Amino acid sequence: MEKGNTEKKRLWIYLAVAYGITFLMGLLMWYGNARGADVGAFPNAQMMYPAAGVMLGLLLTKKGDKTLPKGLYILFLLLTAVMIGVSVISVFAPKSITVNGITISVWEQIINNVIIIGGILFWIFLLIAGKEKRKAYGLNWDNWEKSWWCILLFVLLFFGRTALSCAVSGQLGLLEIILTTPSTWIMIAVLFVNFFLSVPAFFGEEYGWRYYLQPLLQKKFGLKGGVIVLGVVWGLWHLPVDFFYYTTPDQGFLAVIGQQITCITLGIFFAYAYMKTKNIWVPVVLHFLNNNLAAILSGGGADALQNQTYTWSDLFMALVVNALFFGIFIFAGCFRKKDMVKEEEKKDL
Repeated sequence: MEKGNTEKKRLWIYLAVAYGITFLMGLLMWYGNARGADVGAFPNAQMMYPAAGVMLGLLLTKKGDKTLPKGLYILFLLLTAVMIGVSVISVFAPKSITVNGITISVWEQIINNVIIIGGILFWIFLLIAGKEKRKAYGLNWDNWEKSWWCILLFVLLFFGRTALSCAVSGQLGLLEIILTTPSTWIMIAVLFVNFFLSVPAFFGEEYGWRYYLQPLLQKKFGLKGGVIVLGVVWGLWHLPVDFFYYTTPDQGFLAVIGQQITCITLGIFFAYAYMKTKNIWVPVVLHFLNNNLAAILSGGGADALQNQTYTWSDLFMALVVNALFFGIFIFAGCFRKKDMVKEEEKKDL
């Protein structure tokens, strides 16, 4: 009973941070968007909340656990707090300055610097935590061969999905131009470095979704059902950025539908990769590649993710190609295993 109460306490802490802070900040994001402020810092901060919720819950309920990587967790929580602070200030401060006739986005530069410094410190604290602590809390890189195979498979599927989407929409020529432009391959080549510098944000989501919430939902709803539910709640978590960053408020509803399609189908493949490898770094890498390759292949860089437009035909095509390339993994063998979870374990939720 005590264990069940502790698990419930962690879950409530997780929800309060991952969803409570997200939607409170979403109100501020709405206000900033309405007054024309730069809200570009908010999505980066939001990516930190799921892992912060997990870490805060563990720090508060496992104070005597010597295998808990407290230093790493405290660093992550402090980094999250700084990014929240930057986001709040960005709403009320000038969004750009002009130096020698050149307009510079102040908050874009600040948040990038925070992430880079945080990324460097994150790796240092992860390494000094030691193997025992990393293993105890799912931070080791395990199952090397399966892990690299899953990453390679994702890259192949991603490019296949992109090629099919472009073929159907008559944009294969544009994709060819992008892929034959040297700058495209330069950006792809530096992804390795970018990953190590920006890792806290992508780790921030996946440690919350795949490491913590996925097993809980699979215990409650089964191996397949849990992943579908996770995709839905992951998609709904994006509501503030769907309305005020990825698109404009008038396109928000379509963005929410598109987000559900993306989160459910990609979530299935991310879950598949995590179940096959038991390595949280695999979905972290996949999440990073998905976001960054999408920006690169759009030809617009990171800015292409902001103020997008949607149509119902776009959403239908997204549903078809994402289901075909990623959603189909719901029929993989790892999802067909008999659910051995006991009723008592379900009640712990």
